[in-house]
Amino acid sequence: MTAAIISIGDELLIGQVINTNAAFISRQLGLAGVDVRRVVTVADELDQILHALEEEFSRHDLTVVTGGLGPTHDDITRTAMCRFFRTDLVRNPVVRRHIEQWLESRGRSWNDAAENQTMVPRGAIIMPNRVGTAPGEIFEESGKLCAVMPGVPYEMEAMVTESLLPFLRKRGTGGVVVHRTLRTTGIAESVLAERLGDLDQLLQGTRLAFLPSPSGVRLRITLVGTDAKECEESVRSVEARIRAKVEKFIFGTDEEDLETVVGRILEERHMTVSVAESCTGGLIAHLLTNVPGSSRYFERGVVAYSNLAKTHILSVPESDLRAHGAVSSRVAEAMADGIRRLSDASIGISTTGIAGPSGGTKEKPVGLVWIGYADKSTVFSREFRFGNDRLRTKERAAYAALELMRRHVLGIT
Repeated sequence: MTAAIISIGDELLIGQVINTNAAFISRQLGLAGVDVRRVVTVADELDQILHALEEEFSRHDLTVVTGGLGPTHDDITRTAMCRFFRTDLVRNPVVRRHIEQWLESRGRSWNDAAENQTMVPRGAIIMPNRVGTAPGEIFEESGKLCAVMPGVPYEMEAMVTESLLPFLRKRGTGGVVVHRTLRTTGIAESVLAERLGDLDQLLQGTRLAFLPSPSGVRLRITLVGTDAKECEESVRSVEARIRAKVEKFIFGTDEEDLETVVGRILEERHMTVSVAESCTGGLIAHLLTNVPGSSRYFERGVVAYSNLAKTHILSVPESDLRAHGAVSSRVAEAMADGIRRLSDASIGISTTGIAGPSGGTKEKPVGLVWIGYADKSTVFSREFRFGNDRLRTKERAAYAALELMRRHVLGIT
């Protein structure tokens, strides 16, 4: 089964709202064996919605539409559906009872907007909205399906998992889509592709997508087939061949993030970490403490931005600051060792750099970052060049620090 997603809303086109709905729907449909081929975004205009429906409904087995089901003047999706499927709106007593209960539970009275929401397209299969008032609908024509849901993310997500996916599984999607994502960091997309070599020979019928971000490159393996077991085996085989070439850069799979993986490694080894940050401004501490249970291994974080803070809090020698400057290997190492000794943690991590956009020199350009590491047996630092974008430098430095710690603890060289 192939699918297209139509997202409706002016707010999506002007960049006021990020289209997370399409990403969620694509991911869930993929898990159900539906191959999403297109994602289209259109304005809250009747002719554009109808044009998108004509294009996508004719090409795909399933068309999923989100947005424009509310009670206000710009919510015209129901009108478009009635026009496209040549039907009209009728009151639905089941929907009415749900809206009455929903309003009563919140101490709100019946109004014209609520009355408007009781109107649904004649002949459509209704998908209940457990967390809102606008119901969803499923249309079927000539063996093709069109599912229409609200644009409010939590309403849409509940409807997908509780109504749409069970409906599709009951009917059977006629295929299997298997995804496997390998999360890499510390290697550029182009270098990663070069190391993987001949992709035709490597993939053998599967698809591979390179998805770069400041935290690293995701490698998504995809195979569409009819036999789930065979597809899983083929994807595992491709994963093994990729790992054989770039294993040390792979820190996790699918939805695992680097901070979670690092936290798990520390907890398994009964280790703790403290961080001393200058140019990253607390971002490493932020990432580590995003993980539930991080108090078991994260001891403390210090943002030592000024030279005075570096000397007073972390005991960085003033002589190192005078001789080498704050952005240097010596200072990074002193910061890491200083925070480790101050907190008695197993590991100390530090960052010091020039985030920009000004302040760089020929010897120390914008984007230069030194990351320090210290434990009871060793102290060292690594130099990185992250470019001239301030926020991206901070983000990339924070992830580089986590990766440096991961590799050293695991003994990866």
